[in-house]
Amino acid sequence: MSFECKQCKKTFEKADYLRKHGRVHTGGKPYQCKQCGKCFNRAAHLRRHERVHTGEKPYRCKQCGRCFSHTASLKAHKRIHTGEKPYRCIQCGKCFRQSGGLKIHERVHTGEKPHECKKCGKCFSRSGGLRLHERVHTGEKPYECKKCGKCFSCSGSLTIHERVHTREKPYECKQCGKCFNQRGILRIHERVHTGEKPYECSQCNKRFRASGSLREHERSVHSGKKPYDCKQCGKCFSSARVLKTHDRVHSGEKPYECEHCGKCFRFLASIREHKRVHTGEKPYECEQCGKCFGRSEGFWSHQKVHSGEKPYECTQCGKCFSQAGKLKRHKRIHTGEKPYKCKPCGKCFRHSNTLKVHERLNTGEKPYECQQCGKCFSQVGSLRKHERVHHSRKRSYKNTGSNRRMEGVPSAIVEEQSCWICQEEMSSEALVQHYKDHMRRVGDGS
Repeated sequence: MSFECKQCKKTFEKADYLRKHGRVHTGGKPYQCKQCGKCFNRAAHLRRHERVHTGEKPYRCKQCGRCFSHTASLKAHKRIHTGEKPYRCIQCGKCFRQSGGLKIHERVHTGEKPHECKKCGKCFSRSGGLRLHERVHTGEKPYECKKCGKCFSCSGSLTIHERVHTREKPYECKQCGKCFNQRGILRIHERVHTGEKPYECSQCNKRFRASGSLREHERSVHSGKKPYDCKQCGKCFSSARVLKTHDRVHSGEKPYECEHCGKCFRFLASIREHKRVHTGEKPYECEQCGKCFGRSEGFWSHQKVHSGEKPYECTQCGKCFSQAGKLKRHKRIHTGEKPYKCKPCGKCFRHSNTLKVHERLNTGEKPYECQQCGKCFSQVGSLRKHERVHHSRKRSYKNTGSNRRMEGVPSAIVEEQSCWICQEEMSSEALVQHYKDHMRRVGDGS
């Protein structure tokens, strides 16, 4: 004999089962938790719930010893050991260990986002995604780094951040051996090898390896939107990533530490370029003369030597320069600004290099060594004069103070006709008197 539900036509073996089932339609929940007041339509559901308060976990995994409060949780956990994934997506064939995982995955295909934020209306496919989003409005950051005290809105962000301190990079590229601290960054990096660019701009058809790069492109190039503004200075940015990087200007945070010398940097690109000081790597080569550079800025500035381009013009005297930095230094002639001060004597200078030359008068440092006789000099110009004694045209200078080669300094003067102290450009004949003027100013403190 079977008992049929009149509302949904479902049948049951016993009348008691039908009675319990009826609560699904009536909404009856006669079983209440005494601790939190939550109600349930079955006694068994209440008993399972009470374990949340008692912490009881009676179901233990025999393989790893982990304990669970529900048999269903233990059953799902066992599939980690067996590798079983019984729930298969009929659209793409992807398999899952739990039915809940399949249900959430199916929303990728249907586009369903049932979890809506009550404050801004944004919708999410997962309840966990909504909970994380709500912290944007509340400002809640419950996960704190024990080393530096920085707080995060989700545990995953904290785990990734902690690798900054431990320098752990558990995700390795199988093709080139490069390691990363995030799985997602590894996936994006792998596209460098495969050439895959799955994200296409709908307006100009340009393709990108990462979705974030596409979003930044659309905002900066097409829409011009900059929705992320700095709360301290009001400057706006097209992406949260760029804003986060900018914030370090105000906070002084320098999370990237050089493993060779311990120097810290605000930006990842800065430490990459700095490491080339230690490795000697110079990946940017000029196709016209073969000169190599460790930094892209140096390379592009050098290109203007060949093209003769001088796009930076002084508004006061009309003189043009190949680099913005050269124009900035030149402007001090008009303004009289002398930002570089000698701490021992208080003399001020327009250029940092002039200050360095002046400081050597106090310290007695002579970093420029003659390669033929070993005699040292405090100024590169003095070394050049001395080399004429040997009747040598050799143009290699060794900086004994910092073990840094001053190779190419004379050739830069001949080719670029640029003063190594102030970067002003002129004929090679005029440079001789120009250097004498600098040396006079060093003595005068001007």
